Order: sequence, then C-alpha cells, then structure tokens
Amino acid sequence: MADNVSHRYIVIEGPIGVGKTSLAKRLASTLNAELILEQAESNPFLERFYRDPVSAALPAQLHFLFQRVQQLSSLRQDDLFASVRVSDYLLEKDRLFARVILDESEYALYEQIYSRVVSDPPRPDLVIYLQAPVDVLLER
Repeated sequence: MADNVSHRYIVIEGPIGVGKTSLAKRLASTLNAELILEQAESNPFLERFYRDPVSAALPAQLHFLFQRVQQLSSLRQDDLFASVRVSDYLLEKDRLFARVILDESEYALYEQIYSRVVSDPPRPDLVIYLQAPVDVLLER
C-alpha cells in the first residue's frame, strides 16, 4: 500500500494524551511505513520536570531537541526512493513549547542551540492534528 502513497513523511500532532502515538502506530502498520516515535521514557529530566518545571525545563527540552534531531537526521526531502515515515511529533513544535515553559534567558540559550543543531529540518508532506476535549485529555 505504501507504494501508492504520495505523502512520504507524515506527522501526527496534538496535545499530550490525545492519541498521537496510537494513531501513528496504526497508520505506520497500515502503510507498512517506518515509525518514528517520541522517546519520552528515555528523557532523564522528564520526571523531574513534572515535579519541578522551573528547574528542569531547559534540560528536558534540550534532551528532546537532541533526540529528535538525531532521529530525523536520516530524513532527506530529496530522497525520492525513501519509504513512508510516520512520526508522532513535529520538530517545530518543540520551539513553541520551549517558548512557553522557559524563561527569557533559558529560551535565548535554547534558540542559540536550536539554530546550530537544526539545519534544513525535514518538512512533513502531511500533518494530522488531533484534538480532544480537555476533560478527556486530563482523564488520560
């Protein structure tokens, strides 16, 4: 089925708990696509971030940034023979999230690092944005 798909890089986005990973897995299976998942469990700062966001926000964000850049480094827009890839995150959303959770000086540092490690990020052919009511997200 993947041979008939014109979208080679598909991203599933949305808030935490909306079902991004579940949909990405099902879609990748259906399309026989490579699956690129956020690896939150490998972020050593995430638990601390949930307990104390002020002190752990920057290291948590930088860990995700480096991890995602490494995962996406294999994607090239000009690779016409690449398999279909499905991801449960959009790299550009990291900057938005960082802007919300980091203070001015931390965000300035984050931006400096981002501009040095992110060069020519892959552009998705399709972004699917999932939504759910807040009470459903909180329940999950």
